[in-house]
Amino acid sequence: MAKAPELLAPAGSLLMMRTAFDFGADAIYAGQPRYSLRVRNNSFGTIAALKEGIDEAHARGKQFFVVSNIFPHNAKLTTYLEDMAPVIALKPDALIMSDPGLIDMVRETWPEQNVHLSVQSNTVNWAAVRFWKKLGLTRIILSRELSLDEVAEIRQQCPDIELEVFVHGALCIAYSGRCLLSGYFNHRDPNQGSCTNSCRWDYKVSTSDGAAPAGCGQPPQEQEILLEERMRPGELMPIEEDEHGTYIMNSKDLRAIEHVQRLVEIGVDSLKIEGRTKSPYYVARTAQSYRKAIDDAVAGKPLDPNLLRELDGLANRGYTDGFLQRHHDADYQNYLRGHSESDRSLYVGDAVAFDAARGLMEIEVKNKFSLGDRIECVHPSGNFIAPVLRMENRKGEAVTVASGSGHRVWIDLPAQYTNSFVARFV
Repeated sequence: MAKAPELLAPAGSLLMMRTAFDFGADAIYAGQPRYSLRVRNNSFGTIAALKEGIDEAHARGKQFFVVSNIFPHNAKLTTYLEDMAPVIALKPDALIMSDPGLIDMVRETWPEQNVHLSVQSNTVNWAAVRFWKKLGLTRIILSRELSLDEVAEIRQQCPDIELEVFVHGALCIAYSGRCLLSGYFNHRDPNQGSCTNSCRWDYKVSTSDGAAPAGCGQPPQEQEILLEERMRPGELMPIEEDEHGTYIMNSKDLRAIEHVQRLVEIGVDSLKIEGRTKSPYYVARTAQSYRKAIDDAVAGKPLDPNLLRELDGLANRGYTDGFLQRHHDADYQNYLRGHSESDRSLYVGDAVAFDAARGLMEIEVKNKFSLGDRIECVHPSGNFIAPVLRMENRKGEAVTVASGSGHRVWIDLPAQYTNSFVARFV
């Protein structure tokens, strides 16, 4: 039987951490805002919060990795060791780092501390893996730009160091996250943790002379290409465009669940989900799906196509398997499309408490759903699918619609699905 890789999930809060563990993750990663690439939506900004998270993870037999992967300017070097000393004292299972200077400082000061090399360092070959191993690092998070065959070659050349591969989440339009767009548009440096996801905004393209941009294969014209973002009307931002188009556009999201079996066979040590700023529902759905995919792969079972549908229930910009497989045959593409586009679902609420007197479950509504809708409860013990046959408001009055975020309704769900996530099939 093949070795099961670690399932590593994101955690921007204690709730996300607990959700990840409940739904099958072996480890989570979280970061202090000052030194990781996620300043916003990060609840681990204090030593007390980090301590609670690390202690709870260890009590459950799980691992907690602290992200410290910025590329710091000089000012942050002067405070780094002092700020990190109380973090190291909490005994995180590893630090995830990218900057050679900070890595050197940590290795000199705390040589016993495990350090994992961040994807930000763009490791794309086995020679680089060997270099970092010589410096005492215990795991390399490989660049997202590698193919499965390249990952396999690195594994063969470097059998004595842990390798980690991203399998799900947002993809940067820049090389493994080294993006400058947010700094250009908003003066918020992505490499300091304050990315505003500028590549994912809604843009219109125009030109300085008012004409349509030159199309692919047409002769270049003397015109400046301008971008206008939907939420900033009238603010025209110049860009460059060539015969292939403009590169300031967002990428599809990564979904590599169909490659889990190959990654298990290669011997990758950790499969990683991106998304520290996402919702607990996102963590629940992805951790549950990849847990099953890993367990099935280790047991020699084929991919369950229902997992593709379940991941399609998450908000996404369309899926791609990135660079892992460069060319797909028609049969493979049809297999993915046929399962992932059918029976999709939308996150609509959280089941927060069961009212025994009324025999109804209280739902904190996130998105609109209605009486008669077919819903799925996503729960660690297993998912439950049923139609909504009864719905009441706070006053106990029968209603037909849960209007959306901010509302609470009571519906007919069994008590054992308390603390589940509710999705509506669309």
